Amino acid sequence: MNMSPRILLWKGHLLLAAAFVSFCLSPCLISVGGLTQVYASETASIPRDEVGLASWYGNPYHGRKAANGEIYDMRRLTAAHRTLPFGTRVRVHNLENDRVVDVLITDRGPFVEGRLIDLSRAAARMIGMQRAGTARVCLELLSAPAAAPAGSFAVQVGAFRIRANAERLRAEMKRRFGYAIIVPRQGDPVLWRVVAGRYRNQEDARAIALHIRSEESDRLGPAFVQRLDD
Repeated sequence: MNMSPRILLWKGHLLLAAAFVSFCLSPCLISVGGLTQVYASETASIPRDEVGLASWYGNPYHGRKAANGEIYDMRRLTAAHRTLPFGTRVRVHNLENDRVVDVLITDRGPFVEGRLIDLSRAAARMIGMQRAGTARVCLELLSAPAAAPAGSFAVQVGAFRIRANAERLRAEMKRRFGYAIIVPRQGDPVLWRVVAGRYRNQEDARAIALHIRSEESDRLGPAFVQRLDD
């Protein structure tokens, strides 16, 4: 059936409008250190989606204080993330079996190169990755706390079992970047993490992390951007 020029013109306008909306809402993909982050816009401070490797943690951290000050319970649906604000709700899609689980961000980590998120044991069970230990996942941002602070970001430049070694690196990093602290990671033994720099956005912190990875990884090891929660 032949369509009149007016109908064809109307359909053309609809197609143009749909293309414009799709262009405006299309995400920006940014890949850093093997992890892909999808932003609603180039200036968004919180990724809308991320793709990477998930792991999980249980003992010996079960029953100990998490980074948000609460007691970590591996039977709850929670997770650790390096930069998302505490109280953020995230849907975790296991890309290997299509199972999903919703978790609440209550802790910081993982501090292992190439890892995106550390799930509680209960969350790992829900998406069928407890036995394997890791799985490739996509994180979908569901909600962020309305009162979440803008935050500042830093770079983890080292982690030590001996605090004296951490203190020496902290002093060096303070001279270089003007700010460096030691953040203990509870465990047996305690892991003393050295965090350097203080930046108002993740992009500045990421530039320092990339420099360390490319120029100083032999001496300092992997570098991770993390949110400062003070």
